[in-house]
Amino acid sequence: MAEVDPGLPFPNETPTQDVLTNDTVSNSTDSANATVGKFVSTPEGSALAYGSLLFMALFPIFFGALRSVSYAKSKSSSDVPETITSRDAARFPIIASCTLFGLYLFFKIFSQEYINLLLSIYFFMLGILALSHTMSPFMDQAFPDHFPSKQYQLLLTQSSEESREEIINYEFDSKDLLCLCVSTVIGVWYILKKHWIANNLFGLAFALNGVELLHLNSVCTGCILLAGLFVYDVFWVFGTNVMITVAKSFEAPVKLVFPQDLLERGLDANNFAMLGLGDIIIPGIFIALLLRFDVSLKNNTRTYFYTSFLAYVFGLGLTIYVMHTFKHAQPALLYLVPACIGFPVAVALVKGELTEMFSYESSEEVLPHTPRLTHFPSVSGSPANIANSMQASPCRQRHTPAHMYEESPAEVDATHAGEVDSEKKDK
Repeated sequence: MAEVDPGLPFPNETPTQDVLTNDTVSNSTDSANATVGKFVSTPEGSALAYGSLLFMALFPIFFGALRSVSYAKSKSSSDVPETITSRDAARFPIIASCTLFGLYLFFKIFSQEYINLLLSIYFFMLGILALSHTMSPFMDQAFPDHFPSKQYQLLLTQSSEESREEIINYEFDSKDLLCLCVSTVIGVWYILKKHWIANNLFGLAFALNGVELLHLNSVCTGCILLAGLFVYDVFWVFGTNVMITVAKSFEAPVKLVFPQDLLERGLDANNFAMLGLGDIIIPGIFIALLLRFDVSLKNNTRTYFYTSFLAYVFGLGLTIYVMHTFKHAQPALLYLVPACIGFPVAVALVKGELTEMFSYESSEEVLPHTPRLTHFPSVSGSPANIANSMQASPCRQRHTPAHMYEESPAEVDATHAGEVDSEKKDK
């Protein structure tokens, strides 16, 4: 679907327009055989490019899923991940379609250079933060515990006569500052050179952060999201030319690229095979959900995680095979969605755990400190009865240890004696 011009540092038609909405693998040899002067990739170069793309796609999924488990168990209110509900999943393909069509109109009406300038500034800042967050755990392991590290806090508040509201409250240390400096250097490199290595560093950071921080609340929600984006991807890729037009004009580090002519031209290679980040993040958050489901079973196995992980490898490999066979780019979700859903469901059927899988709710572990309303009280009568019933609601009860309600026999006798004295005084 994407035609690659060897004279450009990046393909002039990229298959991505949004971190979460595009899901197309691009074969840069679609028209190379028919055009004089264009590079024809060798089998070794193509194998290296597609194998590297597959490895780069698996990296953020694997480590992002592992980090999502520890992130979900965090007790800090500032570390609560973004949870995708079934309503969000159902609306997401519609919102993505509106965004895609809006970009299509923008590129038709306004100058492409100004739009890409704004997008470059936006993704420059976003990429620095994402890459810094990705590097932070590795920096903690690289430096010893006795390494001097000062704590800092960035606090921005909005105050009035009665209250003060926190707008930004960010705590960081010297290691975070080092990560930020390194990320800024990479960001400047990308802005100035648009080099494919800098693009991949930002892309991997976006993908890993997306898998780690975006959480599906249930398997049903994941199936709704994947099924909706399956239809979205097939429609916009095969049904219209909107995605193609946007992809030709959109410049941002929202895809992973690898040159097919690396063996011939080294780091200056410019004949790229590409993979959209949506092909990584969307299946990745579903695989991370299945890992958290494995953890909830408490049987020290990761059956569903490894099954879905292998299903992703199978689906992406099948996409590359079909694309290379028919010399036409394919929407990867067309193959990834059936594989990532079908394989774990088949394993659950064999193990007899299908009911447990679809009844699992990740929010119970994501927000363990948040009270949940398990049932609504049925009330009637006077306002006093309504108030008493609401106070008895589980979400408003204060949990007190049982021993605090127990009274010793001596306390019971003293209480009874006090009641008798009070009755005598009344008489």
